[in-house]
Amino acid sequence: MALDLFSFFHTRNTKSPDIFLYNTLDRKKELFVPIQKGKVLFYQCGATVYWTQHIGNLRAMVMADLIRRTLAYSGYKVDFVRNYTDVGHLTGDNLGDADAGVDRMEKAAARENLSPEKIADKYIAIFEHDLKELNILTPTDTPRATEYISEIIAMVQILLDKDFAYQTDLAVYFDVSKAKDYTKLSGQNLKENISGAGAGDVEDPQKKNPADFSLWFFRTGKHAQALQYWKSPFHSKLVSDGIGFPGWHIECSAMIKKLLGDTIDIHMGGVEHISIHHTNEIAQSEAANGAPLAHYWLHNEWLIANGGKMSKSEGTAFSLAEVESKGYSPLALRFFFLQAQYRSRQNFTWEALDAAAAGYKNLLHQVAQLGNKNGTVNQVFKDEFIKKITDDFNISAGLAFVFEILKSEISNADKRATILDFDRVLGLNIKIASSQKSETEKIPDEVQKLIDERKIAREQKDWKKSDELRDEIKELGYEVKDTTEGQEIRKI
Repeated sequence: MALDLFSFFHTRNTKSPDIFLYNTLDRKKELFVPIQKGKVLFYQCGATVYWTQHIGNLRAMVMADLIRRTLAYSGYKVDFVRNYTDVGHLTGDNLGDADAGVDRMEKAAARENLSPEKIADKYIAIFEHDLKELNILTPTDTPRATEYISEIIAMVQILLDKDFAYQTDLAVYFDVSKAKDYTKLSGQNLKENISGAGAGDVEDPQKKNPADFSLWFFRTGKHAQALQYWKSPFHSKLVSDGIGFPGWHIECSAMIKKLLGDTIDIHMGGVEHISIHHTNEIAQSEAANGAPLAHYWLHNEWLIANGGKMSKSEGTAFSLAEVESKGYSPLALRFFFLQAQYRSRQNFTWEALDAAAAGYKNLLHQVAQLGNKNGTVNQVFKDEFIKKITDDFNISAGLAFVFEILKSEISNADKRATILDFDRVLGLNIKIASSQKSETEKIPDEVQKLIDERKIAREQKDWKKSDELRDEIKELGYEVKDTTEGQEIRKI
């Protein structure tokens, strides 16, 4: 990477502050103690790249980014891995049974008449564009499941050799009855977990326990026409050379082991992963490796829309492109996300985004008014900011504290230096955005007159005159953009 993130965040000659986080595994807030001093091994379950990710998925990425930035700001070197699932994630997961349904990548391939590989390339590109727009730091690694088939096969073989897994004619399964404390993450008893696991659309009569989950699907039965498949050493009477593809859960375990090791510090994902996906990751990884998978499990809550679940069927699975098409800046959306802690549900409405956009614009305006003189980071304020953000990553409290600093009695130069220092965590691009905002406020009188005339024309719905005035403004070296907050002007 061009940017040395450790150097960017690290504060010399200071002891790392205590960080307290809520560990789903123990159901309490705990002091964070890393495996290696000064370093954090951090994994986040990433996207299944069969569709454009909606802003609820993107919120999860922002939350992990804020946690990563807080760790780095606190002096840690963070190895951060976020995966791409490009095979093996079946549609039955929506019904609580990840072994049922059809592969999402194949479904997308049929929908768009493209290969699964092309589908993955297309939606990874869109996803990474969206993350860049939201100012999310690039991970240390972004592995695709299909790039780790040999590692996946090796882990499945270990589980077979250790008698934690067994083969049928349709699949290789993990035997949950042999897992130690299988439901320790979810807190469910096994009967409840089995009932929540679903029955699947096709039963495997050779499956030992209803809750056993697939490590490897053979290319037979309902998967006989699978588009993605590899040879394996596993045996099926119905398939030669063990041809098939991996189950969803084993993919994360294999990639974690390869890139971060047997045991990591932090594993993060959505709350929907607790009872099945993460429970199964723990079972198979700890059985294969003989060590804890992660010491701390963090789970972000959902973004809901208009008080209900964000979904395509309800027309509320908004993409970032849709948000931008309505005139909102991606960083205004990030500002909105920052107003709720990662473990709290957040309700998205266009009115709420309006308020966030106005708040972000106000912040940039106030910082622009501070001038450009270099100042010193105020240590008293910094200590208070650290206290807030290291309390289970309460970034929303840190954001609110920025506005308190703007009202304080310290010099403008020190206010600016302090806020820009905090923005290493907030990620709102305040220095650049406020500078651009400052430029737009120094508008020549002749340009301002045209802007005012255009405002009137738009209010009167005289679109022809509005366009003519836009062209005149452009000839004078300024560009006008219509947003939900009105006209935004910048020098070309």
